[in-house]
Amino acid sequence: MAVPFPCIPRLRQHLEQYIAGQPRPPLAELLAAAPTPLAQLARKFQLSALEQGILLLCLGLELEANLQPLCAQAQGREQATSATLSLALGLFAATNWSALSHQCPLHQWQLVHTASGQWLLQAPLTLDRRILCYLLGTPDLAPPLADWLTPLSAARFPVKLPPSYQAISDQIAQLWSGAQGVYPLIVLVGRDPLVHQQMVAEAGNRHRLQVLALPDAVLPSLPGELKALQRQWEREAILRNGVLLLQVADLREGDHKSAIALFLNTISTPVIVSCRDRLPPLDRAVITLEVPILPHAEQCQLWQQQLNDPVLQPGSFNSPLDCLISQFQLTPTTIQSVAQQLQQQAAMDRDAEVIAKQLWNICRQQARPNLDDLAQRIPTQATWENLILPDRPRQQLEDIVDQLQLQAGVYQNWGFAGQGSRGLGLSALFCGESGTGKTLAAEVIAAACQLDLYRIDLSTVVSKYIGETEKNLRRIFDAAEAGGVILLFDEADALFGKRSEVKDSRDRHANIEVSYLLQRMEAYQGLAILTSNLKQNLDPAFLRRLRFIITFPFPKPESRAAIWQQIFPAQTPTQDLDFAKLAQLKIAGGNIRNIALGAAFLAAKDRHPVTMAHIRQATQRDYLKLEKLLTQEETAGWDEVS
Repeated sequence: MAVPFPCIPRLRQHLEQYIAGQPRPPLAELLAAAPTPLAQLARKFQLSALEQGILLLCLGLELEANLQPLCAQAQGREQATSATLSLALGLFAATNWSALSHQCPLHQWQLVHTASGQWLLQAPLTLDRRILCYLLGTPDLAPPLADWLTPLSAARFPVKLPPSYQAISDQIAQLWSGAQGVYPLIVLVGRDPLVHQQMVAEAGNRHRLQVLALPDAVLPSLPGELKALQRQWEREAILRNGVLLLQVADLREGDHKSAIALFLNTISTPVIVSCRDRLPPLDRAVITLEVPILPHAEQCQLWQQQLNDPVLQPGSFNSPLDCLISQFQLTPTTIQSVAQQLQQQAAMDRDAEVIAKQLWNICRQQARPNLDDLAQRIPTQATWENLILPDRPRQQLEDIVDQLQLQAGVYQNWGFAGQGSRGLGLSALFCGESGTGKTLAAEVIAAACQLDLYRIDLSTVVSKYIGETEKNLRRIFDAAEAGGVILLFDEADALFGKRSEVKDSRDRHANIEVSYLLQRMEAYQGLAILTSNLKQNLDPAFLRRLRFIITFPFPKPESRAAIWQQIFPAQTPTQDLDFAKLAQLKIAGGNIRNIALGAAFLAAKDRHPVTMAHIRQATQRDYLKLEKLLTQEETAGWDEVS
């Protein structure tokens, strides 16, 4: 194999002169003929002349096997065919013993490896494979970094950053400009990691820094393994002039959280953290940059660029695109994905209304939050016909739907959003006895507005551990704001109770939870519905922040008759049902549904249509559950029908 560097023959001559005891040229003269990568390596790691000579000797032995017998001859041992510290000190006439130190860059950065189990000065030295490839100009990256590092460049992202995000990228570049070699730890907090990648890549491009992304899951929890990985990255960062983008997907408690903190506290090369939530305090200065949801105008512009469809352009009051942006707080990455899906599904001959509806449904699916462990998504198939209410509460429910559907026009086109974001969300209290239709009304609203309805499971939200309840609630509200959903807090008085006088630590923490809820309810820009049987138990501060308070009355006989008339599906066979007499039962709609379902099973068992007798039997069983007695007044005249 031809030797690629002219300094190798000179090194051979140097060895021969050393063996013969002849005078040798100064080491500086030999290094002057060394390959350019060696000089770059020396500058990056601040290598002394002796340390460069050791690297050159190890490189020569890797490239020319004929040097090995000369090494053995120079050391007076037939088996000593490798470079050693003893050989280097003699060959280069060095008197500096710093190459023995752990702090010597050769050992600190693992540029060379020393064989174990031998005398230190006589131990064989070998070039690290990554360093050998660097000197030869061959790309290389050792595992585990090779398996996880992702190089980022501005060219990788075809869509330009929106102006507000470009400003953050410029701020990162400005922070690096004044760093003077000591780069600050920057934390980007936001929902879209791909946007973080693009912002950092563009800032790195301006400073000729190579940005590489690494997921936090790669970080080992054992300190020794973590330190080895960190040192491997720091060496790579120096070789590449690189910046690490550490992508924190989930800041879990325990060893993983400790590993992230230890890594960030001790890393010496430039690093930026991308995460959804703020990091806990570290033992070093941190610059946190919030990456908020794009303002309405920039989201609109991004949608126009991605859709490129004249039928979906804004302009009119409460246009479909304005409604979409107002309801779904999508990230730029999600907007691109939605636009691609729409282009694949939409046909050229479809009209604007069909395309807008299709776009809405795609956004609804894409933005659906991951709340399965804290909330239950309720299917919304109920319609206004299923909801039997007096005129006043029904009108209030219709007002809620109107405000949800018209909020884009009022907030954006008429300028109310420009006065501040607080208080723009919709919050409503549905109060009334159990079974009067509160949850059903929430389903009707969700179906009318084509939004998902999530019922909050209070048993998983409320925690006995300090701070956990607030953390769970924050997850719910953050996900709901991003996903355009309706939140339903059933039996809300258990969570939104009155603040009490502080008598012990439990009272204080309970009051903190209520205060946190007050803040989030006021800032939440979606629809939050609270249901309660006991309105008087709610904190008055909540009532002040509610835009709607709707009372669901116990149904009167005419309302109960209407509920009975529509409670049985059209496919259910019935016989001689008297709805006026059924309305004599003093029960709410929820109980009517339970009785109707029970009667249907009794009739199915008899292979007979549902009759008044079946309903009487089902009512008796339901009353036992309610610990009530079925009175003669409620069943007066039933026998005549049966």
